[in-house]
Amino acid sequence: MTNDGEMRLWGGRFEGGPAPELDRINRSLPLDWRLWPYELAVDRAWVSELAAAGLLDDESHGRILDGLAAVEIRLAAGDPGLEPDEDVHTLVERWLADEIGAEASQIRIGRSRNDVVATDTRLWTLDACRRIDAAVRDLQVAILSTSERGIDAPFPAYTHLQRAQPTTAAQWLLSHYWPLVRGRERLRDARTRVARLPLGAAAGTGSTIPVDRDRLADALGFEGPCENSLDAVGSRDWAAEVLFAWTQLAGDLSRLAEDLVLYASAEFGLVRLSDAFSTGSSLMPQKRNPDGAELARARGGTLLGLLAGYLASLKGLPTGYSKDLQEDKRTLFSAEEAVIETLAVLAGTIATLSFDEDRALSLITPDMLAGDVAELLAAEGLPFRSAHELVGRLVRQAEAEGCSVSDFVGSKAGMVDPALAVIGPDWWDVAAALERRSVDGGSSAAAVRDQLREARSRLDG
Repeated sequence: MTNDGEMRLWGGRFEGGPAPELDRINRSLPLDWRLWPYELAVDRAWVSELAAAGLLDDESHGRILDGLAAVEIRLAAGDPGLEPDEDVHTLVERWLADEIGAEASQIRIGRSRNDVVATDTRLWTLDACRRIDAAVRDLQVAILSTSERGIDAPFPAYTHLQRAQPTTAAQWLLSHYWPLVRGRERLRDARTRVARLPLGAAAGTGSTIPVDRDRLADALGFEGPCENSLDAVGSRDWAAEVLFAWTQLAGDLSRLAEDLVLYASAEFGLVRLSDAFSTGSSLMPQKRNPDGAELARARGGTLLGLLAGYLASLKGLPTGYSKDLQEDKRTLFSAEEAVIETLAVLAGTIATLSFDEDRALSLITPDMLAGDVAELLAAEGLPFRSAHELVGRLVRQAEAEGCSVSDFVGSKAGMVDPALAVIGPDWWDVAAALERRSVDGGSSAAAVRDQLREARSRLDG
């Protein structure tokens, strides 16, 4: 306790407290107070180990646990970020002292804020990954449900943002499902490296108290202890890896969001967003703006900036703990919030959108089947290079005559080149073209139904 009544976990070798300028930047409670559930879990596990090691008798152990229960009630009642304490560790110890007196400082025996905050943050990150995984699953469910309505709905596919070949609305939407599968796999994989226990590393060289770190790890839900005490407190590669997984996910979501913005525009008109996920204009009464999708698109850049900044802050740090690492909470908390909000708005947008099949059909022109015709000629024995060139000439001839390329069938097509006489009307038919795409993962109705079954089977594993 300082002379002015403010509590700190350090200070005996200093004549006075820190300057206000230092205190302002050093004080992390307004940010890290949200770690309090993990701080209390760590405190309870730690005092149990102290009791097992003979440093606390049963009565003292019980009083501390009872005091922590009282502190938990106070913490659960609201945001303690305005309390004067330096950080969540100090706040918990001060409030514990309010309950049980000086005995509260016993929870600090044999440990440091260095290993405690690393443990708290890993626990929070594990939970954050679970929350994001659940939110990704919600978006996947929305994609699957809406895709069911688009199995037989023709839809133009694009390359270079130019109309290319016909597909279906379901196939388009499902193309955004599989990156989410891979995103969840990355999260699960990253979690295995988060789930190592720093507690017991103390300030960095290891605790002098003979605690059982395997038992601590089991009590707190970790897969095992960190193998090196200096690495335990001084490394945050696990946080950077999780941030990358979240950033890649946000990047994938930004592509879906961009499609929604484009396809909902009058220029494309392929999808219509519900009123609940559209906004208006303060000047133009007719406007329907895809603000949710636009903000989701922007979050990809937000996450990329957070990741790049965090990696830069880690570069060149010396071995052991440095206060630079305090910034991991600011980055992780901001990133999780951005990803969760993005997933939620996209899940709602997808679940409530509708497809404009008439508009889609109007955009699928016969020339988009030119590749099919070239493959037909190749199947008839013509080298594909020659087939490709002949169909290109056919398209050019249609343009020159101001007619549709679908007018060229049989003998009329043969007038351009005899090899083209094999073209029948069905080769310019969209429905037939879709059914030809029957390979696994293709656009035919049967292939899309198979894909949906596989997608549902992958929803939970």
